[in-house]
Amino acid sequence: MHGTKILEEADRLMTVCNSCRYCEGLCAVFPAMEMRRAFSDGDLNYFANLCHGCGACYTDCQFSPPHEFNVNVPQTLAIARADSYAAYAWPRAFSGLFARNGLSISIIAALSVAAFIFGFAAFHDRQVLFGVHTGPGAFYKLMPHNAMAALFGAAFLYAIVALAMGVRAFWRDIGEPQIFGKDCGMLIDPPSIWQAIKDAGQLRYLDGGGVGCVNEDERPSDLRKIYHHLTFYGFGLCFASTSVATAYHYFWAREAPYPWWDLPVVLGTLGGIGLLIGPAGLLAEKWKRDPVLVDQARMGMDVAFIVMLFLTSLTGMALLLLRDTAAMGALLALHLGVVFSLFITMPYGKFVHGIYRFVALVRYARERRMMAGTV
Repeated sequence: MHGTKILEEADRLMTVCNSCRYCEGLCAVFPAMEMRRAFSDGDLNYFANLCHGCGACYTDCQFSPPHEFNVNVPQTLAIARADSYAAYAWPRAFSGLFARNGLSISIIAALSVAAFIFGFAAFHDRQVLFGVHTGPGAFYKLMPHNAMAALFGAAFLYAIVALAMGVRAFWRDIGEPQIFGKDCGMLIDPPSIWQAIKDAGQLRYLDGGGVGCVNEDERPSDLRKIYHHLTFYGFGLCFASTSVATAYHYFWAREAPYPWWDLPVVLGTLGGIGLLIGPAGLLAEKWKRDPVLVDQARMGMDVAFIVMLFLTSLTGMALLLLRDTAAMGALLALHLGVVFSLFITMPYGKFVHGIYRFVALVRYARERRMMAGTV
């Protein structure tokens, strides 16, 4: 017996697939499945997060609907994957709330924080909001740096703690009982971690075994992979931009905003372009996708994260272009509100799929090395 009905269904499908093995060359799920003869809840959640949702196994399967076996691995694992986000979330109650109203909560949080910052500035000096401020320290006319750092530092710290607790629970459930102990296995296996980094960085398993991802019909395409790359590396560049700006401020006493040619601005601009094109493309592909491949009930959770990434980039790029005008105050408040909302909702939305999937890839790499006798 399993903890949920969807895990019962996943077990049934994996049992059928383990007898067939036609799809073993499509992705990592089926080779991982073949290493087992029975499946625990942790195994099935491991498979669900190892799945990249390319859809190839559905179109290739001789037992997919309308066959009486009704084998639909992409949709079943998509539902199990979304359930795992709630099951491992910390605190768990927040995840259920976000899953039901993800986009609404994200936007309300963003507007609330923007209104707070706007009101904070208006309370101290209304002229600051609509004045023209240029040069180093211009952003801090709206809100002092220490207050800004405290607000967003607390939000970021909360997101890190909540994510770490979720990953800890996931890691334990898929077979690593001591994530912070001497028996932590995968954590002290650099070759497996390096292999997972390469697989994640290349999106190796989002290609349907090499031909591309199935989306709205049976014709494979690489568009979802391309948009994922733009989103992932765009996010990475924006994070790098923020990190460099933080180093500038605390180690070299250089205050934002920086000139357009400086490293934080260059990194942020390139990342911002990626976070405009990538999420927009992912949303377009998501609306076109065949409903039989996805978890329709949790579409809102997926959309919320993508929309917030897009809005983070949109408000950031607008702020960059208009920072020397009277619109700077309102745009900065709105951008900071969106960033704050993105931080506090990260542990409960689609963002966690990247972390859990990486953990699953590490385990898969370790299992393969163990099978090969190299561990």
